[in-house]
Amino acid sequence: MSGLSPVVVVFLYGLATALATGLGALPFAFVRTVSPRLLAYANAVASGLMLGASFGLVSEGADYGRVSTLAGAVLGVMFVLGAERLLGDREIEVGAARGEDARKMVLIVLVMTVHSVAEGVAIGTAFAGGATLAALITIAIAVHNVPEGLAISAVLRPRGASLAACAGWSVFSSLPQPLLAVPAYLFVEAFRSVLPYGLGFAAGAMVLMVLAELLPEAFDEGRRPVSALLVTAATVGMVLFQQYL
Repeated sequence: MSGLSPVVVVFLYGLATALATGLGALPFAFVRTVSPRLLAYANAVASGLMLGASFGLVSEGADYGRVSTLAGAVLGVMFVLGAERLLGDREIEVGAARGEDARKMVLIVLVMTVHSVAEGVAIGTAFAGGATLAALITIAIAVHNVPEGLAISAVLRPRGASLAACAGWSVFSSLPQPLLAVPAYLFVEAFRSVLPYGLGFAAGAMVLMVLAELLPEAFDEGRRPVSALLVTAATVGMVLFQQYL
């Protein structure tokens, strides 16, 4: 890529991380029929992955500013509450899903898309530290995006979304990464100052989504010990995965 403009390189790195999110849909190629109990367990896995990702976001945000991260988390909670109130008054249809299922599908894609904003800024600002640092950050985010695509697919696929739709919406949720990586690279200092707010915002939005939407259904429809085990295992696995990176 030595002959390309730095701006193009930054965009391509961001695009690669977005495309990696679509890989999270692959395990659902083998899921054909979905019972209420399986849907509950899929919600439990998605909850654990999102909680684990949230812990990582808060930890990273604290390095830039603890108060800013907390303020961002509060804004993220308010954002989801506002989105829920807005969607609750509308008749929503997503593919074969409608009503409550469609509302959950829209919320998960919306929350994960907002989450990707902070990661796009992280990619762009990383390029200020040199190509080696940028490559490492990009690889880490790309690998990290795969279970995020899995979390999205775990909500969409059991509710009737096709495999292509799961992969497509997963990639869509990460499009802010290439789109924001470029301006973050060009105006690195300005974007670095708002990064903790973005990380906190994404964490707050995901935690509320888990607590208000996914976990209640996981425990109501599935066997509580199994749901609790899946949530715990997915959360710990995601945290360890991020530590390894």
